Amino acid sequence: MSQTARAAAPQSPVLLRETLGSIAVLTLNRPASRNSLSEGLIAELHAALAEIHDDASVRAVVIAANGAAFSAGHDMKELTARRTDADRGRAYFAQVMNACSAMMQAIVQLPKPVVAAVQGIATAAGCQLVASCDLAVASEAAAFATPGVDIGLFCSTPMVALSRNVPRKQAMEMLLTGEPIPAARALELGLVNRVVPAGSERDGAIALAQKVALKSAYTVKLGKAAFYPQAEMSLADAYRYAAEVMTENMMARDAEEGIGAFLEKREPKWQDK
Repeated sequence: MSQTARAAAPQSPVLLRETLGSIAVLTLNRPASRNSLSEGLIAELHAALAEIHDDASVRAVVIAANGAAFSAGHDMKELTARRTDADRGRAYFAQVMNACSAMMQAIVQLPKPVVAAVQGIATAAGCQLVASCDLAVASEAAAFATPGVDIGLFCSTPMVALSRNVPRKQAMEMLLTGEPIPAARALELGLVNRVVPAGSERDGAIALAQKVALKSAYTVKLGKAAFYPQAEMSLADAYRYAAEVMTENMMARDAEEGIGAFLEKREPKWQDK
């Protein structure tokens, strides 16, 4: 009877969501699996981001994790189990990699800032998740690595986000050696924004998110939407594009209000439009 009860017991959700005022906190909740990004967890994260996308009550997002590790990357047991498929898993591997890539892009495309709170090791796709967030606060105990090369699987998808965060030579060293870098080095390279005492990274990430949440949501949305595309453009195209965005921004109610408040030496009252 007890065995039946245990079998019927509901599993803990792989992703937890908490609302702290205008901040949505998404917590990876597979601590026994080092928060590896299973197919289910990827889907849950993507679904949560889709829900938040047009939710005006949410002004910023924090992605945190339970347990010792932030995320160990893809769930290798889950992937390896499909080696017995007729195609040796090819179709399933492509499905998972594309689903993960779409989820990472959803973070970039979210019209609100996303802050990672990294308490422990973030490896492979876990490191990719940190690099995909707009901001990151790391514990002194955190470390970052793209160690796929050690098991014969180069971290090609994590490479996309990593190489857009840190200089090329340093990205290649991480990718080719698989060796972890400590939080302090990650800060030097620009992979994280702040390093804080162990145990305070979640509060630090929430505080940073709250600071941004005080700004005009419309202005933040416009700025974030422009930031990533311009970084991929030539200098002339980037300036042309940014001038268009700035002109559009100047026409917004919040720019009119914010500039007026600045000139009148008072606090602005955002309308988020």
